Amino acid sequence: MLFEEYTYFDYQFPEPQYLGAKYTHLAWIKKFIPDNVKTAIDAFAGSQSVAFLFKQIGYKTITNDFLNFNNQIGLALIENKDTKVTNEDLKILFQPAKNKSDFQLMENTFTNVFFEKEEAEFLDNFRANIPLLENPIKQAIAFAVINRSMTRKITMGHFGHTQALVYASDPERIKRNRSLVRPIKEIFEEILPKYNNAVFDNKQDNQSFHKNILELLPTVENVDLAYFDPPYCDSHADYQGFYHLLETYTEYWKDKEFVNGIKRYEPQRVSGFDKKRDVLNSFEKLFELSEEIPNWLISYNNRSYPGIEEFEKLISKYRDVMVEAKTYHNGRGGKGSVAGSQEILFVCKPKKKHFVSTNQQQELVNEGL
Repeated sequence: MLFEEYTYFDYQFPEPQYLGAKYTHLAWIKKFIPDNVKTAIDAFAGSQSVAFLFKQIGYKTITNDFLNFNNQIGLALIENKDTKVTNEDLKILFQPAKNKSDFQLMENTFTNVFFEKEEAEFLDNFRANIPLLENPIKQAIAFAVINRSMTRKITMGHFGHTQALVYASDPERIKRNRSLVRPIKEIFEEILPKYNNAVFDNKQDNQSFHKNILELLPTVENVDLAYFDPPYCDSHADYQGFYHLLETYTEYWKDKEFVNGIKRYEPQRVSGFDKKRDVLNSFEKLFELSEEIPNWLISYNNRSYPGIEEFEKLISKYRDVMVEAKTYHNGRGGKGSVAGSQEILFVCKPKKKHFVSTNQQQELVNEGL
């Protein structure tokens, strides 16, 4: 067990398959968490692994992501205290949907793109039944697990390519990854216990949000630690492009166009942190809105824009900052995590106040200053 001193570390976070996920960096990040934290916010939560770490430590945890499929993981594993999906719930989810005619998005849009017709029909049927579960937390678990099941089935675990069915017919690839040809229902049933077993109550009222962080920050109070893991501008994959299918499935869009070979939704959501023209202004706003939060940890990458020195200079306007680095020895997807690149952590603390002693003040007076 990674951190035996904490009771809640008996609960294991279901391993994600997500570009940029901090799951493999948790022990490193934890070393720089300051003492005396009671409430922490994970502002760009993604896979929710850092928020889960905060919950394990025992903090009141506020988690947020502007993509709803990530928020569903937050509802399922961070906000959730004790709710699990049961065998009776599975009967509801797997039953033939009564309103199937209203749920054909996957079949009509993604058949022969990522899935064969039978699998797309299953996904539509499952999606139609999710609202029949009796509470939103059970629905969130269903979303989290079915979305994870889809990434398990697709080579490379994302939807930014059009080779899914080609790879699924390649015997050599199938040998390496049997999930390419397994039914999604079977994968779901295998993964679900890992999510159910990760549910626990840390005796705090944790919250999961689905907002732009610049809109959420003015509404939260008494936060001791902010963890920022923004999109690594110009360094990592376009998350909406790579995980568009999961957001489409969760939102079940009725008002979007589906463009190019991967049928990505258009228009995309605007974060303000993934385009060079926006990112500096967005960071300024982020830091200004976080002035009442004493401690910040900021994950970054040495290939991102702005560069490390420029970004450190920007942060230094608001906080004393120490720069930590961890080198990737094996590539993990995206040019920001190729072997030799560095994961950066900016450890930010309140600026030290410079006090002038009474004697120094008198000396300054005597000198006429």
